[in-house]
Amino acid sequence: MSIPDEEQAPPSKTQRKRAMAELQALGEELVELSSDRLRKIDLPEDLRTAVREAKRMLRHDDARRRQMQYIGRLMRDVDPQPIRAVLAVVRGESADETAKLHRIERRRAEFLADEKVLHEIAAAAPSVDLQHLRALRRAALLEQAQGKPPRSYRAIFQLLKELEQGGATVVSGIEDDRE
Repeated sequence: MSIPDEEQAPPSKTQRKRAMAELQALGEELVELSSDRLRKIDLPEDLRTAVREAKRMLRHDDARRRQMQYIGRLMRDVDPQPIRAVLAVVRGESADETAKLHRIERRRAEFLADEKVLHEIAAAAPSVDLQHLRALRRAALLEQAQGKPPRSYRAIFQLLKELEQGGATVVSGIEDDRE
């Protein structure tokens, strides 16, 4: 006699414990996130409060261990997949996020090699301040030539990243929420 798929045996105690340990580890990753990134994740209020409490516990003692167990218990009532997806992006494990960063890096390299790429950027984002972008390019090239820290080089990347996200456009180096 074989058991039909609908009537499978419940998970064993070992499987349940492994699942609970995974949820607790996921909760520990939430505790390690910065407050800004934690705000961006959609969590139930009781779980968010428990994570904030754990963040305030600086000593890794029994109280913190119990708090982490409590977070693991709260995680049982939450769908972990969206949280795992956000944490994968934070850790840089998301293939889409990695591809996007590589695309931005290529665009920056093209821009530094040839100023004509500026017109392509302007066509994609008409509200971008071209003078500011040209000034950043000149400063980045000068920094490279003089061996200085790459501040403008990084600023170009951040500006291109904001343009790629599409939510905020940059005008004169100041964020503007218009589209």
